[in-house]
Amino acid sequence: MALQHEQMSDYDLKNSISTNRLVGIWRMMSGYHGRYLGAAFCQGIAALSKMATYLLLRYFVDHYFSDTVQAVSLPILAAGFIGLALLEGGFTFLTGRFAAQTAEGIARRLREYLFDHIQHLTFHYHSQAETGDLIQRATSDIDAVRRFFADQAIGVGRIILLFLVNFIALTTLNARLAWISIVVVPVVVVVSVYFFRRITRAYEAYQEQEAVLSTTLQENLAGVRVVKAFARQEYEKSKFEKDNWEKLLRGKRLLSLQSFFWPLMDVICGAQLLTGYLIGALMAIRGEISLGTYLAYAGMVIWIIYPMRNLGRLVVQMSTGLVSYGRIMEIIREDREPLDAGDYLPTQDMQGAIQFERVGFEYEPGSVVLEDITFDCQPGQVVALLGSTGSGKTTLVNLLPRFYEYTQGSIRLDGVELRRYPRRYLRRQIGIVEQEPFLFSRSIRENITYGVDRAVSDEEIQAAARSAAIHDIIMTFPQGYQTIVGEKGVTLSGGQKQRVTIARTLLKDPRILILDDSTSSVDTETEAEIHTALQSLMHNRTTFIIAHRIQTIMDADLILVMEGGRIVQRGRHSQLLAEPGIYRRIFDIQTRIEDELEKEISSVV
Repeated sequence: MALQHEQMSDYDLKNSISTNRLVGIWRMMSGYHGRYLGAAFCQGIAALSKMATYLLLRYFVDHYFSDTVQAVSLPILAAGFIGLALLEGGFTFLTGRFAAQTAEGIARRLREYLFDHIQHLTFHYHSQAETGDLIQRATSDIDAVRRFFADQAIGVGRIILLFLVNFIALTTLNARLAWISIVVVPVVVVVSVYFFRRITRAYEAYQEQEAVLSTTLQENLAGVRVVKAFARQEYEKSKFEKDNWEKLLRGKRLLSLQSFFWPLMDVICGAQLLTGYLIGALMAIRGEISLGTYLAYAGMVIWIIYPMRNLGRLVVQMSTGLVSYGRIMEIIREDREPLDAGDYLPTQDMQGAIQFERVGFEYEPGSVVLEDITFDCQPGQVVALLGSTGSGKTTLVNLLPRFYEYTQGSIRLDGVELRRYPRRYLRRQIGIVEQEPFLFSRSIRENITYGVDRAVSDEEIQAAARSAAIHDIIMTFPQGYQTIVGEKGVTLSGGQKQRVTIARTLLKDPRILILDDSTSSVDTETEAEIHTALQSLMHNRTTFIIAHRIQTIMDADLILVMEGGRIVQRGRHSQLLAEPGIYRRIFDIQTRIEDELEKEISSVV
């Protein structure tokens, strides 16, 4: 079982990509072909058993009424009926079992692969993808594929086998009746194909709208605190009702097509069945066929007509599985981020010397985000980035762990072109504290140790927490470091969450630190505590600090003032104050605001 799981985990579902969805579905079954064919074989045995039951019924009726049956043969006939019923039931059970094992196995493999695949997609992809749509494809669409294997595909196979076995048996009984019984089959096929195409398009539209609704719900739940803070419940309700109404309309169209299809099939198949019964009865009355033959025909024809009716139903329902397969493959077609691509892996510890030389970056061709970025940073230095929102500060530091690839110029790390380093290696050496702290709904201890893949002692965790000025607060909680923080850390204040993420980064012990406005959510006193603790930790570590308050970057070795994706000023704090420009204007404004605030507080006191 473990080996099978390992083989399934190694299977690359990109091999299932095909312009023909049925071919892709077949490829997706890799590793399960034998089991699924076994299910088909069991179906064949079950179909033969059912057909043999009607032939035995014919034999019994014809011989019983002709007084040729012997009393001793009655128990044998009874045993025959019971044996065929058990045979049919047993192989039908095996069919369902093998099909279920195949369907659940493929669905499990698909969920695991898709989850892992989404984790490895690029930052650019995730910046454009909607979370609700990804959730929809990873849940509802995978379940539709599971139903395809569990019920629909195997159901079509069962129907085809029943049709062939019973039609062949009927031709041996009476060829005329056999051919009369399949007159409507071409009509059923044509109608089913027509509705299959229309329902496929309707289901695609329905799934797209369901993804929109999922996104709306996900965003609302994620931002429920903002909704409440701004009293926008009615607005959100109206937005949800609009999306829900559109889903209703698309759902009604889908159900209308299905509701029209089933009665139409019932009328066609019912008329065929009654016609066959009438002709067969007239033939029996005229003595053209025996009573046993008629009874056998009456039983077999049901397993020709209604399976064909259900074939139309299943063919139409299969459209949902094929549509979902296409939606899943749209994600799997996306190339993964090559974490290990790179031809240079240092044999010694990283030093942290960084050189930007005329670096440029564009998210989309023609949309310049960074332009002509040039500066040097020596190991252990602190580089501060200052500028208005959208000036390119965060984008610049995102180039270091290769979240995005610079489109112009050169970045060298310890004298080696950054593109030569594998992404996985870079991200292990770089610690990032985001502007918006994110915590998982786990314990504080698990959140702090999230960035390391080794056993960590309590002493190490507490040391990191003390450096981030959060240890004392954690110890006030009833369960200490085992306290569950809730979804996205909702049970902690903004400053507390930020300090936990700082502790997580410090425990990682990176060679390069990136602090993306990481003290924006803490008060002045706590900010001072954090910066005091960070001074020793920044020793021999290259550190990038993104900040909006000049007071937090005054001691930086190099301050880069950015505007419109370019560096417009550079130098130390004293140098920048001595020259006119953005830096001095920001400093004057912030100093004046603080002075006025102090005066206001003094007057109130």
